[in-house]
Amino acid sequence: IVMIVEKKTRVALIYKKNYTFFNENHFDKTTYYFFMKALKRNNDLDIDFFPVENEFDCKKLKGKTDIILLANNNTDATPEKLIGIKEIGIPVICRTGDPHWAKRYNQIEFHEKWKIDYYFNFMHEDYFYKFYPKKLRYKTIIFGVEPDVYKNLKSDFKNRKKFKIVNSGAMGKNTLKSRMANRVLNPKRSGWYFYKLRTLCNNLEYVTHTRELENELTDLSYPELLSKFRAAIAATTFYPTIKYWETSAAGCLTFMEITEQNNGNYLGYTDGENSIFINEKNYEEKFQEYLSDPDNKKWEQIASSGKEFTMNNFSNDEAVKQLVTLFESMKK
Repeated sequence: IVMIVEKKTRVALIYKKNYTFFNENHFDKTTYYFFMKALKRNNDLDIDFFPVENEFDCKKLKGKTDIILLANNNTDATPEKLIGIKEIGIPVICRTGDPHWAKRYNQIEFHEKWKIDYYFNFMHEDYFYKFYPKKLRYKTIIFGVEPDVYKNLKSDFKNRKKFKIVNSGAMGKNTLKSRMANRVLNPKRSGWYFYKLRTLCNNLEYVTHTRELENELTDLSYPELLSKFRAAIAATTFYPTIKYWETSAAGCLTFMEITEQNNGNYLGYTDGENSIFINEKNYEEKFQEYLSDPDNKKWEQIASSGKEFTMNNFSNDEAVKQLVTLFESMKK
């Protein structure tokens, strides 16, 4: 009997050793967990890590790796000088940063400079191609939920705070002076532009922001903070962010901004079944429906279904499987 042993895909992750989001002590660990932990757990990958300063000689990888993986297409995470990367013939896969900053940070120049073959991130491809040329190749891979972090949250829904809805993330400033200044000096870049509904929600007396809690509950991680509340808000104007599946994974009844503008339906959540959809016209009405009867069993059922859907579809391990499929399609 001849045993056929499937070869693992050999991957070289090249990154700057001082990249903030690969620091395990950084408050936002989503990127760290995905690249530093989940990739190593996959049995189909043989991954080598190359933390460097600002240059790396890629020629040393020839014949030793199948795929070069870059943390993102910017020099905060990737060494600017990748020597020989064009000549060695190894496919280059790169996570992209927020597509709307591509022009501001001149990220498209790195496409040729680093010979990037394929991009990935959690945004829908329509949002990627609003800012990048159509000739580039991109795959939506939704990552950000580290299974053990969320499975081990011990907060029972019935014991959570029920008359406050938790909000988190960047927002616009409410002063008229700030809003006017941003409209003139910072168009299409301000918190009001990217997070309008999130900002509006935060003005409501029954909404609290995680920043208000961090000083009181200094020992809690972000998932642990979320798990103190029955309900949470995930609202982003132009595309869903990781907060959508983080809040669901934390077992919160998640009020999600899902609109034609942010194309949020691609995530696959169902309104009233595993989340509550909100927009600028109905958000207060939706909040009041919950707050008027917070002990109604349907809220816990929706929250539980949301967590199950998220853990099944958007865990880091599931995302790595999709990335492995991309790697295998690119192997020479």
